[in-house]
Amino acid sequence: MGGNWPSLPAAVVNYLVIAGGGGGGAYVGGGGGAGGMRSVSNLTLTNGTTYTVTVGAGGTAGGPSANPTSGGSSSVFGTASTGGGSGAGYNGSVEQIAQAGGSGGGGNPSTNTAMNPGGAGAAGQGNAGGAGYRASPYFYSAGGGGAGGAGGQNTTTENNGAGGAGAASSITGTSVTYAGGGGGGAYCNNYAGGAGGSGGGGAGGNSGGSNGVSGTANTGGGGGGGATACGTDAPNNAGAGGSGVVIISATRAAVATTGSPTVTTSGGRTIYTFTASGSITF
Repeated sequence: MGGNWPSLPAAVVNYLVIAGGGGGGAYVGGGGGAGGMRSVSNLTLTNGTTYTVTVGAGGTAGGPSANPTSGGSSSVFGTASTGGGSGAGYNGSVEQIAQAGGSGGGGNPSTNTAMNPGGAGAAGQGNAGGAGYRASPYFYSAGGGGAGGAGGQNTTTENNGAGGAGAASSITGTSVTYAGGGGGGAYCNNYAGGAGGSGGGGAGGNSGGSNGVSGTANTGGGGGGGATACGTDAPNNAGAGGSGVVIISATRAAVATTGSPTVTTSGGRTIYTFTASGSITF
């Protein structure tokens, strides 16, 4: 195979790199931020070079005695996307602040301030998480940021902030939305948890004490924040962040891959979807 490389045309690729989403926070927790989303067009590759593909894991969920974590980064061809920031929360003894990331995690109704800011998003990759709000007896958590919009926040109604919207890509030949933020979790009398952002964001837990929903795998969606149970004031588990994905659309087929990418074709191009880390050689 190696002797055939000089006779092959150089591959020109478009590619999409989405990092893992952040985990949601527990106890009226902020939603996790979506993994950073970056796309590049018309990169000419060198024949015979093996390129490493890294797919970031989703961040772990907050819960009783557990702190949420941010998502893992994804990369290929020297382009890296930053993992989503974890949401603010409380694990039963220690409060966690919202973290910056590809998109930032959502804030919670902190004991220390009326408006608890969300984490910042990375320029060109995502958006900030919303701010949590506290003005007793009202306690509202905020959504994590998404690739297409900032996380939602609320100071006036009995609903918690929705996750920020994701962004669409047609790199596979079909429009798919990725990288939505996680919704905020509810307090006992604050009814509905925030909706997950379009593109795989997990919903926040509802009033009465329910767990947040995890972000969808291989979308980079943020995890939903956990609620708190009425009467016990106990933190419920949040949702984990969704894992990332790397998609490569090439003008010709690769000569070798590892990591078992899904291979499809569209419009005369060969498309490799990596849901786990691996490599590709053209």
